Amino acid sequence: MNVNYRLAVTAVMVATLAGCSGGAERRRQANQDFNYLETAPLSSWNSPSGGAATVSGEYSIPAAEYAGVIGKAVDIRPPQQVLALIPGARAVHNADGTVSLQLVKAEELNELWTLTKRLGKERNIAFDVDTAQTLETSWVQWNNEDEDTEISSRYRITRSSENGQNLYTIKLLDWREAGVDKSVSLVNQERYSILMTNLVMAKYDAYEREKARLRAQELVKQIPISMGRDRSGLPVIIARAPYNVFWERLPSLLQMLGFTVDSRNRSQGTVDVAFRAPDDDFWTELGIQPLQLTNRDYKLQLGDLGNRTSITVTDEDGKPITEEALESLAPVLAAAIDKENQS
Repeated sequence: MNVNYRLAVTAVMVATLAGCSGGAERRRQANQDFNYLETAPLSSWNSPSGGAATVSGEYSIPAAEYAGVIGKAVDIRPPQQVLALIPGARAVHNADGTVSLQLVKAEELNELWTLTKRLGKERNIAFDVDTAQTLETSWVQWNNEDEDTEISSRYRITRSSENGQNLYTIKLLDWREAGVDKSVSLVNQERYSILMTNLVMAKYDAYEREKARLRAQELVKQIPISMGRDRSGLPVIIARAPYNVFWERLPSLLQMLGFTVDSRNRSQGTVDVAFRAPDDDFWTELGIQPLQLTNRDYKLQLGDLGNRTSITVTDEDGKPITEEALESLAPVLAAAIDKENQS
């Protein structure tokens, strides 16, 4: 499992509960004048004396009361989007501004529920209602740059598993601006329901990445290292672990063996290192013969072989190291893995 690919998108949640105000109106309102509000109302058509007007209904506007805001009340901010951090989950935006997550498995729903309660403790958000299917939060404070004042909101969070649907729903119940209770617009109802949903999603994502990291640590404890040949018959080191697992563990192994990792490119499978040989005591303690490498820069090339990973090494001139040098690296990597497993 790639435990890093979602890190960047998760980081957007860091600022949802903190920020500073300034120029909030400019972020919410159109950067134009509102002269159209002063437009004179339509008047009846007066035909000239003796004339007969021909009327077409093609462009007529039906008479009706149209609900909506105008002028400075129009919110131009782009809509919030639910972060796609749970594989297979589907976000549903309901007509009343609530947000529901349709989860694939009941186990995911239960895990998300547990993490919601854990998030409440971490953020000092009390639950006024705490039952098996319903949570109601105390006031949650939001200080966002696009708001004039501090916003507070209360939420009802529910879960249900019926007819094969695992639903997690967040509904905004109450709204305050600068400590004053007010009615909430449908725009803010949806906007701040999504913000709360994303806060929970980020918690779930961080939890899953930590689980993946721990699983990778467990998997990598038993990695047989041996020599092999590639399709061209050239010698390669074979690590019997999936590429993504070995990739995560390799930097710490290299540092233990006297390598300094200068750069890595996961998609290309390359690791640029500088080698400075440890002293003789290190090799004696490790119980292995020293590496047959000189102190210089090298490039490691990793290959994804499914449940195995291949490793080749070239020097700073791009030339493969000798077969003897490569063969000396295989037992050293194996010994380094054993030593970390014992620590």
